[in-house]
Amino acid sequence: MATETVHSVLITGGSTGIGLGLATRYRRAGHRVMITGRSASRLASAAEQTGAGTFVNDISSPDDRKRLADHVTHAMPELDVVINNAGIQRRVGIADDVTPWAEAQNEIDILLAGPVHLGQLLVPHLLQHGRPSVLVNVTSGGAYIPQPFAPLYSAAKAALHSYTMNLRHALQTTPCRVVELIPPAVATALAGPGHNHGADPEEFCDTVYPLLDGSLPEVGFGPTTQAAFTDRLAAEHRTFEAAVTRFSVPIYRADGTVEPVNTSVPV
Repeated sequence: MATETVHSVLITGGSTGIGLGLATRYRRAGHRVMITGRSASRLASAAEQTGAGTFVNDISSPDDRKRLADHVTHAMPELDVVINNAGIQRRVGIADDVTPWAEAQNEIDILLAGPVHLGQLLVPHLLQHGRPSVLVNVTSGGAYIPQPFAPLYSAAKAALHSYTMNLRHALQTTPCRVVELIPPAVATALAGPGHNHGADPEEFCDTVYPLLDGSLPEVGFGPTTQAAFTDRLAAEHRTFEAAVTRFSVPIYRADGTVEPVNTSVPV
């Protein structure tokens, strides 16, 4: 982010892990930050560390997502950075997953429904003020390589990756850039006690923070920046661009209105 511009940043799941690390760096750079999470005590601790504003919120709840959108657009009318970071990872294989369905549904709601719905609620606001803005969806290396130890997490992140590509297409003619942040395993508390292996969170956040300015469609780290991975992404982009013109769909105009559908017959 340019140092001469003060950004207003919303980070879901900002009380621990990657969210807290990014909040810390935005605040150090002088930006205004609001972090959300389900735990009031963890948010209070994060606020004391960073100076960020807080809002207790359950991103798995549609009503709470609406409440968050209403709050942030009033409290931060100049909002121009949204980071959909809130996450959960249940480490249970398909064959031995006998937990009540509500636990699986909660995982899907946090990882997929949350960022999709919050984006729908906040994109009109990001376009209305007319200034450049950035929406970041945090996926995972597991979105590209299914992980048998966390199969539903992998599937939800793969779906979010797909949706993020389509959201970027829908916003292509606007000042709102869409970024996919693709962490490898990072040593956070995402999967619960005893599962915090992976890259150092501080090194990860130091590396990716300067790259979240909207200039890159995807931002990776370590394994998700290696040639085999980036070549796969490049091939996917080429395939997407070749196929996207087959069926016309509405996209946003820069002023937030919607381009009409081209009703010509696809070829």
